[in-house]
Amino acid sequence: MSPPDAPVNGRSEALTQKTALPLAGVRVIDFTQVMLGPCCTQMLGDWGADVIKIERIGAGDLSRTSIDDPAGPLNPVFCSLNRNKRSIALDLKAKAGLAIARRLVESADVVVNNFRAGVMERMGLGYDTLSAINPRIIFAFGTGFGTAGPYAHKGGQDILAQAMSGVMARKCDPSEPLTIYPTALADYSAGMHLVQGILVALLQRERTGRGQCVEVSLYDSMLAMQMQEAAMWLMRQREFSWGAMPFTGAFATTDGAVVIVGAFKANPLREICLALGLEDLSADPRFASLDVARQHRAALHDILRARIATASTAHWLERLEARDLLCAPVRTLGEALEDEQATVNHMVMRGDSLGLVGSPVHLSAGETALRYPPPALGADGAAILEQHGYTMEAIAGLRADGVVA
Repeated sequence: MSPPDAPVNGRSEALTQKTALPLAGVRVIDFTQVMLGPCCTQMLGDWGADVIKIERIGAGDLSRTSIDDPAGPLNPVFCSLNRNKRSIALDLKAKAGLAIARRLVESADVVVNNFRAGVMERMGLGYDTLSAINPRIIFAFGTGFGTAGPYAHKGGQDILAQAMSGVMARKCDPSEPLTIYPTALADYSAGMHLVQGILVALLQRERTGRGQCVEVSLYDSMLAMQMQEAAMWLMRQREFSWGAMPFTGAFATTDGAVVIVGAFKANPLREICLALGLEDLSADPRFASLDVARQHRAALHDILRARIATASTAHWLERLEARDLLCAPVRTLGEALEDEQATVNHMVMRGDSLGLVGSPVHLSAGETALRYPPPALGADGAAILEQHGYTMEAIAGLRADGVVA
């Protein structure tokens, strides 16, 4: 593995690690953009990898310009996905730019991209080419739908994966209109699957001495996320949804909302009614069993909704928890981030003008840190080139020729 590097270009460590991070010494060449790939490489960077982000001259990662923000290319969307990385801006259409990319691979451990299938090969940066340069290279990539099959060359995007994988069609209430889930489930889950694949490939390389390809897709990750629902369909041809269970739901209170999960008890509806001060609805023939209650879910929820709307969230949480029922307030993201639990769990990471969500993985031997803030486009180009054997005179020439920004 490549030796670890000190922070460059004055972008010093915000926090000092008492122990070496687990991926210290691993070098990652990052061709990714938007979310699937960047959230993968950011996690690798969080755990100590030296991530060199290769971007397009003048434009960079699409996330730099995807929203209108006063910070422009360092907007919150870009920053959320690109800490602990160094940026070099290259013209990969130029022979000299391609040569630089290949030289970076010579001393790297991992190459990551999330282009459409075949793009890296057309650029001359496919696995066969790069493994000939460096047989130990791990070539990791994420696509929309895979590298073969009817959708291999279809543009991949989170919302499309939600739609085509069955996620968007699954609703708690059949009467609800179709809607797009507002958080990028497919991008994040595929990015984390890509991290898993890379770590497994690094472990296997320790035994074999050789790299390999690691592939994930948005489509596969969304199918995998539905493993319980998929098994029910494949084995019983039945729809299944935890959110559509009759004794589970979200209900408005006088000052917010509360969610109740009526499960893991012999008679959860009876316990809910006792907590809410209602007559025992489990004695009603419409709700006497789980199967019958499913058929009358709307009527049951009308009764619960009317009762819960009469008091505050805190009032109902106290009563529900007294019956040992699973319940929680429905909160905004802002409220969740301000909660003491988020602080205790080290889930908020701050730096100069930055506010980022931290890593959800915690190791007792060392916590992640903001070693490098999200980079300006090409901010580390000269230092990266010098580190890979280019003289200052050669770097100046590459800049003059428009190969490096």
